[in-house]
Amino acid sequence: MDRETFIAHCQKINLLLTDSQLSQFEKYASFLLEYNMHTNLTAIRTKEDVYLKHFYDSLLFTQYIDLNKVKTIVDVGTGAGFPGLVLKIMYPHLSLTLIESNKKKCTFLNQVIKHLELDRIEVKNERSETFALSHLDFFDVVTARAVTHLTVLSELCLPLVKIGGYFIPLKGELLEELEQSQNIIKTLNGEIENTYHYRLPIENAARSIVKIKKIGHTPANYPRPFDKMKKALKKTKK
Repeated sequence: MDRETFIAHCQKINLLLTDSQLSQFEKYASFLLEYNMHTNLTAIRTKEDVYLKHFYDSLLFTQYIDLNKVKTIVDVGTGAGFPGLVLKIMYPHLSLTLIESNKKKCTFLNQVIKHLELDRIEVKNERSETFALSHLDFFDVVTARAVTHLTVLSELCLPLVKIGGYFIPLKGELLEELEQSQNIIKTLNGEIENTYHYRLPIENAARSIVKIKKIGHTPANYPRPFDKMKKALKKTKK
């Protein structure tokens, strides 16, 4: 997907990019690919794939929740900033928190934020289950893109969501994971409002987005330590 195709596909989903936003995306793509030559951030190696598989893929999030009405958003396991930084470029008013346990990726995030002249962003170099303990029921929206199995991801993310807010994971094929995650989502007072399945243009790859509403406070003793989450997942899969 070249720049002009990116613009055209954004228009199809009612996203009209300003010259300033287009400049930020171009700088982001160039900086990412240059940085990736010495620090492993992404398997993607071309600008066309960055626009399709990182930028456009992240922006499809906007079709399922009105971010104009959202103030605070957290991206768990953000990696090189997807979808969080892409959403921030599109919606500058957002107060964004990026959680990433890899220190080298956090260094990149802080540099690209400065390079793009973005504000109201915090980069947290820690595990999300640790961060959640001091931010229970706190944020309007929590998201994560292709991080881990939905059962574990729900426990990492739902505790961060305020009552009435949403956890919205971005995944590929999802049916089996969704079935295995029903119990933990219910335990954490999440309620699945809808699941959306679609295809990424050009390469036709399967994508899924789940919209999970937080309907009650996070129960005591959640989130559990990560090793306990993994053990619970193994039992769920049996």
